Amino acid sequence: MTRKQESSHDSIHPLRPGRAKSYYLRELIESGLDDLEDFYLADATMERVRKGQEAVIDSIEVRSSLDLGH
Repeated sequence: MTRKQESSHDSIHPLRPGRAKSYYLRELIESGLDDLEDFYLADATMERVRKGQEAVIDSIEVRSSLDLGH
């Protein structure tokens, strides 16, 4: 095990008594997958914006449409 792996391994241990390390690893993986999915969705949206296939509304238009003023 590398020093970095040992450090990560040791930092997981004291998080919460009674929780297995596998619980924290599962949570970390699920969180990472959620973040990755968000990234891909944002990337796809940006591509549609670049191609003119996705509408973009600035904050002034939003405030105006909601009658919030400037």
